Amino acid sequence: MASQARELAARRTRGSAPDIARSQSEEAYLRIRDRIVCLDMPPGSVVEEGRLRDELEIGRTPIREALQRLAWESLVRSVPHRGTFVTDVNITDLARITEVRVVLEGHAARLAAERIGPSEKEVIGDLLERLDGVEPTNTRELMELDQEIHRHIYRSARNSFLENTLERYFNLSLRLWYLVLDHGVRLREAVEEHVELLRAVLAGDGQRAEDCMRRHVMGFEREVRKVLVER
Repeated sequence: MASQARELAARRTRGSAPDIARSQSEEAYLRIRDRIVCLDMPPGSVVEEGRLRDELEIGRTPIREALQRLAWESLVRSVPHRGTFVTDVNITDLARITEVRVVLEGHAARLAAERIGPSEKEVIGDLLERLDGVEPTNTRELMELDQEIHRHIYRSARNSFLENTLERYFNLSLRLWYLVLDHGVRLREAVEEHVELLRAVLAGDGQRAEDCMRRHVMGFEREVRKVLVER
């Protein structure tokens, strides 16, 4: 019995190591991703692995795994014999990202409206209350709400493949949004669009939810394009 217990403990120990590694890799990915999206690591900047290890207090392997994932998501790029860099932002990328988002996010909004359950409705009610109380000039809070709303729509669609794809393109879009935040973009209109979108999902109106989301994504594209052209 004692030998069986030791073997079981050994199995558990062997099984926990990959889980710990995965969690560290996930943490590294999320923290580096957020730095890139929020422009703390600006487009074109060098990614210094040693500095990231020191600042995040995470080991070499999880950092490198996170950077590989970020490279797949087009947020960083590796140049042989030169290093790893945060990818640049340009109007061509904006147009291509929007072409994907307008279709898939609209579809996700429709699915969310058609598949919404009690727990999702409760979250939407909370989001609507927060939107009602937020000041249109509070850009950071609005950005946080925007992210929560989009990601809640993705989850409510109940399609993990769709959610993962949308998350990738949403991160690319968020970086563009942060890039133009201080240039007088249409935040009040964005708030109104979110309210209309959430009410459509709450009502189970798939067509209206899809139309609202498509207008919202296209409006984002117009605002970002206007600023990028003027720069």
